[in-house]
Amino acid sequence: MDENVVAPAGRLDSVTAPAFLQAVNAAMRAADTGLLIDFSAVTYISSAGLRVILIAAKTMAARGGRLALCSLGRQVAEVIELSDFGTLANLSIHPERDAARLALA
Repeated sequence: MDENVVAPAGRLDSVTAPAFLQAVNAAMRAADTGLLIDFSAVTYISSAGLRVILIAAKTMAARGGRLALCSLGRQVAEVIELSDFGTLANLSIHPERDAARLALA
């Protein structure tokens, strides 16, 4: 697996968000200018999971980098859309991992 890819699974909520944040922080340490989070195996996201995405977006922006999200299921996509995360300048959302990789290239 690529060092700049995080692929969480299951629910991203207050119970699992700390481990998700650890994985994202580790990937950000390894990533130069781009981080990809693949949501293909995520079934639910709460505000705790959204907080991790926001931290990642802000951290990557501070270093001039980008954050790409991909493979969002219906529920996750709806929550991200309602949260207006698509308006963050350095964050992009893609239907699949290959498109997200291209956006970070």
